[in-house]
Amino acid sequence: MSPRSAVVWTPDFLGYDLGDDHPLDPVRLDLTMRLATGLGVLEGVDPLVPTQAPDEEVQRVHVPSYISAVKSAPESPFGVGHGLGTEDNPIFFHMHEASALVCGGSLLAAKEIAEGRADRAVNIAGGLHHAMADHAAGFCVYNDCAVAISWLLDNGFERIAYIDVDVHHGDGVQAAFYSDPRVLTISMHQHPMTLWPGTGWPAEYGTGAGAGYAVNVPLPPGTPDAGWLRAFHAVVPSLLTAFRPQVLVTQCGVDTHAEDPLASLGLSVDGHRAIYRALRELAEHTAGGKWLAVGGGGYGLFRVVPRSWTHLVATVLDRDIEPNRPLPAGWVAHTAGLTGQVLPTSMTDGRDPSHQPWSEGADRVDTAVLETRRAVFPLHGLDPDDPRD
Repeated sequence: MSPRSAVVWTPDFLGYDLGDDHPLDPVRLDLTMRLATGLGVLEGVDPLVPTQAPDEEVQRVHVPSYISAVKSAPESPFGVGHGLGTEDNPIFFHMHEASALVCGGSLLAAKEIAEGRADRAVNIAGGLHHAMADHAAGFCVYNDCAVAISWLLDNGFERIAYIDVDVHHGDGVQAAFYSDPRVLTISMHQHPMTLWPGTGWPAEYGTGAGAGYAVNVPLPPGTPDAGWLRAFHAVVPSLLTAFRPQVLVTQCGVDTHAEDPLASLGLSVDGHRAIYRALRELAEHTAGGKWLAVGGGGYGLFRVVPRSWTHLVATVLDRDIEPNRPLPAGWVAHTAGLTGQVLPTSMTDGRDPSHQPWSEGADRVDTAVLETRRAVFPLHGLDPDDPRD
């Protein structure tokens, strides 16, 4: 393990619980930490325990009237608006406290990096990227990603790159920094014509001084590991090299998996592992090694999320797990008692995530890549038609 890596965790994160029938079940967090522990990934690691973000930190992103609504919602039988009390964002007791704790976790990770105690930090409970300034959206009450980025901007960082690999568009973070050239947001997601929230088109590239600093790569349904990674490598490294970020913030949702019940991409756990290794390499080569990773979506609660995010934690800690590593018998026995699903036996889906370099072609992924490159590459002095850029 790198001595300059940090894991942020508390069992209290499980209090962000939207209800028994809600897709965002906190069991995915518990099973991830159990699996990482069972595989020895966390051996010798003392997780950092966060506290709730105070209101003044949450207000970096959210207006005071919305925070007041979140606080009062559990005691308001007639609803409070602001996107609360919907099917996606049901009201639950201690909603403000649980949401502020997630923000506090990502803030703690940011502070560890900014204050020189770590080069990398991970908070798998974070990644609530859909929350907007004045309303909840997409299972997200407070936008911990944007809060952490805003804090970093006020604490020594002038160029921050945010990469969102969730299957859904990172709309809340994009909106928070849409006119700010200090933050480069890049979202890789399923095409907005085919998936909520219906945003994230290549033409959404920022406004004013921020023109060119919002980047969207909408991918066709069914895109597998090879296509996803080809698109990623055709867009992200060139932009990061041109932008020269001082820290890389990544939202690592795993609802891109082929088994995810809420979306339609075709990635595997092996593809996720390849993504994390690519992000680590980009952090090293373009951001001075500074990398803040948070979780996000992922609704394959038992078969997918724990394995994928255990690979994420291991990658942050430089304790990479071999794909064929068997799952611990104790973890399998515990998880089998929670689900009737057939569980995997190892840390791989048996897929080869290798990919061919991008070139302008007729493939649907290549077409999506070219649209994105033509929208933003010229604004960074890059040639959208030259595969070398």
